[in-house]
Amino acid sequence: MTGSDTSATRPAADGRGRIAFLGPEGTFSEQAMLTQPDYAAMELVPCGTITDVLHAVTSGDVEIGFVPIENAIEGSVNITLDALIFDHELRMQREVVIPIVMCLLAPAGVGLGDIERIVSIPVATAQCRGFLREQLPRVEHVPTNSTALAAQIVAGEADGRSAAIGTSLAGKVNGLEVLAEDIEDHRGNETRFVAVTRGGVPAPTGHDKTTIVVFQRADRPGSLLSILQEFAARAINLTRLESRPTKRGLGDYCFIIDLEGHVGDELVADALRDLKSKNEDVLFLGSYTAAGETAPRVRREAEVAWREANDWVQALRAEIPPST
Repeated sequence: MTGSDTSATRPAADGRGRIAFLGPEGTFSEQAMLTQPDYAAMELVPCGTITDVLHAVTSGDVEIGFVPIENAIEGSVNITLDALIFDHELRMQREVVIPIVMCLLAPAGVGLGDIERIVSIPVATAQCRGFLREQLPRVEHVPTNSTALAAQIVAGEADGRSAAIGTSLAGKVNGLEVLAEDIEDHRGNETRFVAVTRGGVPAPTGHDKTTIVVFQRADRPGSLLSILQEFAARAINLTRLESRPTKRGLGDYCFIIDLEGHVGDELVADALRDLKSKNEDVLFLGSYTAAGETAPRVRREAEVAWREANDWVQALRAEIPPST
């Protein structure tokens, strides 16, 4: 853990289990986590950074970590992705998606004309560029580790010259007023969060998603196409495809793929088997319950067709005489 936050090193007080999240109280992470009744019933352990959350899970201090992984405006949360790919061996258990409403928070009596500093996590500030450019073009931007910490800092300052970007919950917790609401550049903004544990794959529900990372053997023409063909041939829908540096040199990239379906599904398992055999490596980050709506009918029809084709091939192979 970093700083003075030692909450994730305390032994559990009861049998509820412990879940770590990006704190302090009032973050979007907490807001998303509390939408899950089973998680809300656990002992909540706020951590100072996303890295701290994942270390708490890896070390066994908590059973579950809850972290942001993707935003509709800013894209992937690279700190989370890189840590899951390169630094930890953790499995995704669930995803949660919530709408993001950004608020400008300040102490009572402070107006827009009084503000000289904007305090927030950089990803939140970036989502409000238009509002800040029009309303507060000359203010200083002060980065923090979370929107809730930004609210804490502003509430503790004495000069009344700072404002925070964060949740209305963070404002309420810290005694701040909402100067402006819905200040994000794009309406319909959402953030996706994932719960991670040290291992295990949840049982398939029929409403699932799988996340993998594919490492190529070499950077050659058509290598990405060959990866995508494994899914196209099986009518498996991809919900995200992204490249990330492998940290091994310029131009060396891996591919992060979210796909509809579960490793327990025959088609998905078949695709992963072929990918593993044809590429340098495939990292399995998890199969888990998906948030929102999916289109399972196409997968079900493809699964039936695959089983029928497999039975046909097995019947043909059964006609081959045994070797002597």
